[in-house]
Amino acid sequence: MSAESAVMTVVAGVLALYYRITPTDVSEGPSGTATCNYVARDADGRRWFVKAYPASADLGAERRAIELAEFAALGGVPVPVMRRTLDGDLIATGGGLSVSVAAFVEGAETAAGGLSGKRWAAVGETVGRLHRTLARHPDGLPRRTPAREVCNVKRGRQRLERLLARYAKQPPSSPFEVWARDAAQERLGGLPATASMLKALPPTLAAQIVHGDLSSLNLMLKGEKVAAVIDFRPPSHRSPMWELGRIVLDPRTVLAAPNWPAGLAAAVAAYREANPAMSAEHLLTVPRIAAGYLACSAYPLSEPLDDPAAVTSQLEAYGRDRHQAQRVLWERLTEAEEVLHDLLH
Repeated sequence: MSAESAVMTVVAGVLALYYRITPTDVSEGPSGTATCNYVARDADGRRWFVKAYPASADLGAERRAIELAEFAALGGVPVPVMRRTLDGDLIATGGGLSVSVAAFVEGAETAAGGLSGKRWAAVGETVGRLHRTLARHPDGLPRRTPAREVCNVKRGRQRLERLLARYAKQPPSSPFEVWARDAAQERLGGLPATASMLKALPPTLAAQIVHGDLSSLNLMLKGEKVAAVIDFRPPSHRSPMWELGRIVLDPRTVLAAPNWPAGLAAAVAAYREANPAMSAEHLLTVPRIAAGYLACSAYPLSEPLDDPAAVTSQLEAYGRDRHQAQRVLWERLTEAEEVLHDLLH
């Protein structure tokens, strides 16, 4: 029996013992950033998404993340229903494996292909509903945070300088590493202009409990509707405008949709309708925060040194798209802000 088959056998045993799910089939599921995922089919034909955590995982934090997802569901956010263990726990540990189980989202795809058409508004409405709900989370009411903490130029400079020092000690050995080093140098050289651009932000911005990792891979779409929001992080305060921009101005969307400023406006309009408490002043900051955040980021330029095994062709393509999208956001920032100003006033 192969190692993978042995793990699937353990998964099947955990499902039967702790969840009273007797799987007729267990197969490898969509890959996760830090987890191994499986799909199990039971005797009734239902499919279950099984997330297996690494031994190093903080299971307490993982439970809090799942509880945050369940809280979001109370506000009407589409979240896969979690299956609790027979003892009512969100995570089961057995056979050397810790897993959580959720209903499988049938017929859905991630938003990795980018947004278009009515998906802009659907995503904006879902994120607005999400933030409206999480603003009431018991871990803390919304507050204000300095804008410099949302797009931290000083921290970005430190990260990029450290990265370039490491590349100097360990010269690039692949075309992507050469590109990543040069892109880091370009990004570092552009930080003074970034700092100047960010001065136009209000001195303080809203911060609240958010999803924490609302990337295109964690948003499931079915047709022109949002089918599910997945993979929450434990509750923490961050800028909701950073999170909104991260998903609706995903690099692949920005590069694939020449009309992205209009799409952004559709998303923001739907967001505002779902979350009217968010002020126009804050909604206007979305494209500037998105451009500034990318300009201050060292990801994934650091991956060849931090985690060489994570550098796949897909990650390389994403890294190049991310770098190019930051340029596009910068070049069309005035246009995007004018479109939002017309919408919000």
